[in-house]
Amino acid sequence: MYEHHVTSSQGVHHSDKGIVIVGGGLAAARTAEQLRRSEFTGRITIVSDEEHLPYDRPPLSKEVLRKEVDDVALKPRDFYDEKGIILRLGAAATSLDTTAQTVTLADGTVLGYDELVIATGLVPRRIPAFPDLEGIRVLRSYDESMALREHASEARHAVVVGAGFIGCEVAASLRSLGVEVVLVEPQPTPLASVLGEQIGALVSRLHRAEGVDVRTGIGVAQVRGDQHVEQVVLDDGTELTADLVVVGIGSRPATEWLQGSGVEVDNGVICDETGRTSAANVWALGDVASWRDATGHQARVEHWSNVADQARVVVPAMLGQDVPDVVVVPYFWSDQYDVKIQCLGEPEATDTVHLVEDDGRKFLAYYERDGVVVGVVGGGMPGKVMKARGKIAAATPISEMLG
Repeated sequence: MYEHHVTSSQGVHHSDKGIVIVGGGLAAARTAEQLRRSEFTGRITIVSDEEHLPYDRPPLSKEVLRKEVDDVALKPRDFYDEKGIILRLGAAATSLDTTAQTVTLADGTVLGYDELVIATGLVPRRIPAFPDLEGIRVLRSYDESMALREHASEARHAVVVGAGFIGCEVAASLRSLGVEVVLVEPQPTPLASVLGEQIGALVSRLHRAEGVDVRTGIGVAQVRGDQHVEQVVLDDGTELTADLVVVGIGSRPATEWLQGSGVEVDNGVICDETGRTSAANVWALGDVASWRDATGHQARVEHWSNVADQARVVVPAMLGQDVPDVVVVPYFWSDQYDVKIQCLGEPEATDTVHLVEDDGRKFLAYYERDGVVVGVVGGGMPGKVMKARGKIAAATPISEMLG
């Protein structure tokens, strides 16, 4: 059904190299799906450094950790077989030659491509000063999540370093497993750098109500232990007992393998508004990609819902088809305990925050910049958050929202 050649818009068969997608997550899977949906019949190869089928990452800090789900594959293997999508799993891309149009893999294989899609996502930041002890974990991959789950089943005292979304979700999941949790964050509140201190304080309140010891405005001085982690020492000298430490201090784009390729990188792969990079026949999307937005700024958006929107733009641009005009109102969510924290639009920590509802646990807030609503954040208020999508897209004056 799927011939291994690429058909250009003139209908000329010009190669059997086809399209190579580097990455094993949502962006890679959605791009391959979109190519077949767009009636591309050429060769599609997905190259991933992991042994697993392309999978979904949000459940790793939640359902997988809580033992509620094991399989997070986005599509079963049959899907790739039926669609004629070649999977090269456990094969990391190590370098890219944009002149020869080849990708070299860790096992020495050299793959030629007609078009290349970079969808390598993020690499979790680590703390270099931490010793190499059992019980210190980061969370980005399925294998890491399973290892953390195993540790958590025996752990009694956990210290989570970093109260961003991943840190907060891990803290909530560990609490639900009955582990005593201390959440340590150098910023004044959890999520302060993303949502600002006012909403961060409400998230802090939620965790404290569930028995988490939230320590903000402080960092970790050292971690001690003999083979296995035993103690975490904070900057003020406080010594915390810990048989599990989870580091959730953010991630950086996975771009090391692009060194020397000529692909422009600056906090992600630099792209135009259709995902085209500085190198011919090379595209990028997802967490690793910094796209030019409508205002001409480069923006790297780490949101799950963003990926499908980008795939609907990249694929037609790559195939020489009409590119749809996709108006995107960014959206993401974070499940913590029984509260779904949802964020619509582009709120920033420096915006003026209007807290319009708060019952002591659930809340709703509007974010104002230059007199208009730019974002809505809610905890446990899904209907009210989603209702604001049109208002944000229309840059509605805040006075109208509050009136």
